[in-house]
Order: sequence, then C-alpha cells, then structure tokens
Amino acid sequence: MLLDAFRQLYWREFDSYAQGAEYFHVEPITVKRWLTGKIDINPMAEKLLIIKSIGFLPNDIRWQGFRINEERGILITPEGREFSPKELDSFAYQRDEYQLLLKLHGHPSPEDIPHYPAKPNVLPFRGGRRMAAAPWIPTKQKMKKLRRK
Repeated sequence: MLLDAFRQLYWREFDSYAQGAEYFHVEPITVKRWLTGKIDINPMAEKLLIIKSIGFLPNDIRWQGFRINEERGILITPEGREFSPKELDSFAYQRDEYQLLLKLHGHPSPEDIPHYPAKPNVLPFRGGRRMAAAPWIPTKQKMKKLRRK
C-alpha cells in the first residue's frame, strides 16, 4: 500500500495517533513515523487497517462477499445471513443434528425455511461491571520493570 493511501485510510478510521496506536498495539510515535514516511509501514498494520476500514476478511476468493460488523461483533455472509461468535461455535453440533433430521424426514422446501437474525453477542461481565481489558505491556517495558525491582 502506498503511503498516501495508508495515511488517507488511517485518518478516515482514527481521530488521533493514540487511538491508532492502541488498535495496532504500538506506541503513538511509531504511528506518527509511519504516517510521515520516516519508517516503513508494518505490513500487518496495513492488513489490519484494511480489514477495519472496509469490514471485509482477507483478500481471498473463498471469502469474497463476506463482511464483519465490528460494532455488533457478527459475521455477515454474501446472502445477508448474520452469525455471532456463539452461533459459529455451536455450528458443528447443529450440522450433525441437521444431517440426522434429513435422514429421518427428507429435505424441506426453500420456502419453508425461515431466516433469523444473529443472536445478540453478550459481552463478558463480572460482578455487575464490564471486565476491563488486560493491559498490554511490550516485553522490553516488562524487562525494565523487572530490572528496577
């Protein structure tokens, strides 16, 4: 990705250096150096920015048309079906149930199959409060803390 394209996409998605640095798990100065062109942009940061900006999965023919809605935490298929992480987790069990029902009753007609929206993606809670994310500390900073003690 060219520097101008990365810069334009970055400022479309983030409001500050700190916001982008938190997303990429780097220091704000690193993001600033990427955007000014002082150092090369990390290729993984480019891929993450593309995924965040357009909500699509990697550029692969098998994933063509699939999208991710980051706010709701769901996967959207090209046909418009929506899946939450919990539904995807239980998919193998549901597939086995479906195969058994097909054996017993045969195939249903397409008009009889209802379409349901994704189940709500419940956030983890502990003690009535939302759990805070664990702080991410780069290894080099961990080593500094250990040396001081």
